Amino acid sequence: MSITPIAVTDPPLRNAVGLHAPFALRTIIELVTEDKVSGVSEIPGNVDINAALEDAREVIVGADPFQLNGLKLALDDRFAGSEPDQRGDNPWDERRLVHVFSAIEVACLDIAGKITGRPVVDLLGGMVRERVPFAAYLFYKFEGAGGELGFKTDPHAAAWAAARQAEALDPESIVAQARAMCEEFGFVPLKLKAGVLEPQIEVDTMFALREAFGPHVPLRIDPNGVWSVETSIEYGRKMKDILEYYEDPTRGQEAMARVRKALGIPMATNMCTTSFDDIPRSIRLGSEDIILSDHHFWGGLRASVELGRICQTFGRRLSMHSNSHVGISLMAMVHMAAAIPNIAYALDTHYPWQCEEVIAGGRVEFEEGTIRVPREPGLGVELDREALAKLHDNFLKCGITHRDDVGEMKKVHPDWEFKPIRW
Repeated sequence: MSITPIAVTDPPLRNAVGLHAPFALRTIIELVTEDKVSGVSEIPGNVDINAALEDAREVIVGADPFQLNGLKLALDDRFAGSEPDQRGDNPWDERRLVHVFSAIEVACLDIAGKITGRPVVDLLGGMVRERVPFAAYLFYKFEGAGGELGFKTDPHAAAWAAARQAEALDPESIVAQARAMCEEFGFVPLKLKAGVLEPQIEVDTMFALREAFGPHVPLRIDPNGVWSVETSIEYGRKMKDILEYYEDPTRGQEAMARVRKALGIPMATNMCTTSFDDIPRSIRLGSEDIILSDHHFWGGLRASVELGRICQTFGRRLSMHSNSHVGISLMAMVHMAAAIPNIAYALDTHYPWQCEEVIAGGRVEFEEGTIRVPREPGLGVELDREALAKLHDNFLKCGITHRDDVGEMKKVHPDWEFKPIRW
């Protein structure tokens, strides 16, 4: 078992908590069997998750990669009493065990696929779509493209490279960002990370996108829960006729249910319903219409397939949340989405915002906003060990150990504080 933390350049993207650091942390896990079959995975990284992976080593090394149920029970026992019950107030999930198990499960499925000669999607029940669609993920941002340690080469086309560098803090610049991203990657749905500027400015941005792209392009907005119920309803009424769905405008299941009842438009979440334990209350209250899964946070790929069945039973739809990632997570997302019949919306991805890659052959290519489901055994990717070493060295030099968007924002605005409800 090899655990390799890496740091990839990340632009100064704004969100409700604050500001992305110049580098995003990921951790690459590689498991190797006695007969030298290698499986890889990738998870959001920080020193606590990396320490938990090290703590799990004696459970994992020597295990059978096909016996995932027993491995899950052993890890549950190992971390009993040490895991927080909730994901925390941040937009990202702060639990460790879900990260650890998702990392081990994906690597084991990669191994199992290579041993059996089947792609991971087949191990999840088989493919229901040959291509997986993704949405353009738009951000308000400061000028800059991230990084301070010598990464100067951006392999993207010139227009997107310029947009990735440019400041975007008003409707016009977000429209320009969207045009460049869609031209480069072929995305159709547009999602705006909101909760950053005054709500009216963000609503104006959504209407600017509608005017620029037309009514056939689906629009989404995600204020990350920092609008009050009243604000969510007020501005939701203004946007209800142009939204594909309204993601986490306010915080908590009860508040989301109130907004949903008032507006009658599809509500999506990756913040208020984030575990299987949350689902009964979600159904009782009517908190959302769409759950945005994330195999890193829901306990792996197989758990996400199970979530799809539960959503189908209770009339919920499903898509997928994203965080700053490289190609291993991207391809795991593709296999998962290809296996779930009721994935109803294009998936989120931060991938256009990252430049570096750890998989052989370089960056994954989008075709008209979609990715073909690999038919090679396992995930269909292999490590580029030179690139992995370079990004690990980047991690060692950058000095970042945890994601801290508040701390990054304080470097720009010293009086900045995170407010769970800002407007």
